[in-house]
Amino acid sequence: MTVDDAARPAGPARPDGPARPDGRPAADQARRAFPDWRFAPNIGNNPGTYEIENRALARAGHVIDGMRRLAPWAGRTIVDLGCGTGFWLTTYAAEAGRVIGIEPDPALRAKAAARTGALPGVQVAAGSAEHLGLPAASVDVVHARFAYFFPPSGDAGLTEVLRALRPGGALVVVDNDYRWGEFATLLDASSSEGARKKADATDGWWRDRGAIRREVHSEWAFDRRADLEAVLRIEFPAQVADSWLARHPATTSISYGYVLFAVVA
Repeated sequence: MTVDDAARPAGPARPDGPARPDGRPAADQARRAFPDWRFAPNIGNNPGTYEIENRALARAGHVIDGMRRLAPWAGRTIVDLGCGTGFWLTTYAAEAGRVIGIEPDPALRAKAAARTGALPGVQVAAGSAEHLGLPAASVDVVHARFAYFFPPSGDAGLTEVLRALRPGGALVVVDNDYRWGEFATLLDASSSEGARKKADATDGWWRDRGAIRREVHSEWAFDRRADLEAVLRIEFPAQVADSWLARHPATTSISYGYVLFAVVA
């Protein structure tokens, strides 16, 4: 999720319904409503493969545990900003008092709504980082995973999130650790400027905004080699993914470092 024309008026977000088969009319409507939205091809073009990626991430439990330590959500109202197909909404619903999934992509949002339709206390709504459509001081925790909050942009979304948070509430953002793990080597190989430079810029941006920073060392673990191959090929250029896979011909896992940034309202 990142940034085209007029700002959306305040008020509750309203889903615009599922996309037509070609997806274009609904997507165009979403871009007008949420000009900060940028289509995410990894999940948008490959929701099934991205589902496999989420399961691999979730298996170790390190990231969700780190997020919970920074901002517990048991009995509270939690927002999953950029919830995609709603993979994490069911996890949050097991503890939270209320769960709100916000997603600008109409095709992904329809999948999230179908996934959680039978869960009490779970709502899926159209929205974006800069246009949450939530009342002021109405939620306790906001999560964002690999979406929107990257330097040098992000201040408008951060302001909007802080508006929606109750005093003492927290935004927790999951980002990649560009310095640790095999995944970081793939990020570096895919970057024209080098991953370390991006890491320094990201850390500095969050530090200037008073964020808490926590590192989480984990891994992706897959049941099948084919799943690992498919996931790496939606996340990296083909030559980068294929080169790494050729050097690790038997593995079904990859070490992965995360950085969690938390800002308290």
